[in-house]
Amino acid sequence: MRIENFEINENSPVFIIAELSANHNGSIATAIETVKAAKRAGADCIKLQTYTADTMTIASDKDDFIVKGTIWENQNLHELYQKAYTPWEWQEELMQVAKAEGLICFSSPFDATSVEFLESLNVPAYKIASFEITDIPLIELVASKGKPIIISTGIAEKEDIELALDACKRMGNNNIALLKCTSSYPAPIKEANMCMVKDLAERYNVISGLSDHTMGSTVPLVATAFGARIIEKHFILDRSIGGPDASFSMNEIEFTEMVKAVREAELAIGVVNYALTEKQRKGRDFCRSLYIVEDIKSGGILTKQNIRSIRPGFGIHPKFYNEVLGKQVNIDIEKGTAFKFEFL
Repeated sequence: MRIENFEINENSPVFIIAELSANHNGSIATAIETVKAAKRAGADCIKLQTYTADTMTIASDKDDFIVKGTIWENQNLHELYQKAYTPWEWQEELMQVAKAEGLICFSSPFDATSVEFLESLNVPAYKIASFEITDIPLIELVASKGKPIIISTGIAEKEDIELALDACKRMGNNNIALLKCTSSYPAPIKEANMCMVKDLAERYNVISGLSDHTMGSTVPLVATAFGARIIEKHFILDRSIGGPDASFSMNEIEFTEMVKAVREAELAIGVVNYALTEKQRKGRDFCRSLYIVEDIKSGGILTKQNIRSIRPGFGIHPKFYNEVLGKQVNIDIEKGTAFKFEFL
């Protein structure tokens, strides 16, 4: 998968997305500063959401439209989305700011009108949000644009994932990434199931990653260890500005620390390689080898008392210990001499 100049594959650095979502809190100045802060924090991408309250739901006071069991308890869906949405007239400017900062920028569309709007802005990729994974017509429309598609699986059962993948492939689009996600806000670490990152990649032969709603950096680090090539986190300038997503979003300091930790984790994972580095080879000086530990005269016999396996490692390999025991030496050898075969 390639998004603009960023190649995402099993050997590439993790593609780190800062999710703006509602964290502008209704201010374009805050949105612009958040884009710039994401760059400072080390993100590769800033992601928007493209919807309005009316494209997301309808204005209704019926009980079905009142949020239950979340941090948005008892809020009306239409009113919540009215507060949370990013005005469409901002989005071209935000994308220009991102480009100037050296950030990739794309968005999550939520209906056909938002897809066509984003096409007019020539976005380089699309993200399907967790709750839209069942919207097969939307996924087909997005896939038909021929651009990379990143799909969150937060509320998906296995069948939902397979239906979404089939929808993309029907439209001739195999450029797909699946993100493990727990659609709980914030999400408990014990429900992260990061082993799923590896399973998604292997089971469906796609790029896999994490869309994370847990607090802190632990889950992104574990995801990295399990092979995540994409990590998405909600990003905010300062949680004190408030807003619908503020409580589970990372501020600039936290995001910076996460990026640093992920990059260090990538270095630590490394590659399968049994060859030694120069430093490791030098370290072999301190491994065990065979040494003369008592003075011995020419013609003397090697015994357990006068030859031992000790540090450092300048003598012959300890695997020859039993082979040389009982053999006769041909020179006088002082205590502390690294043993060599030519002494026999």
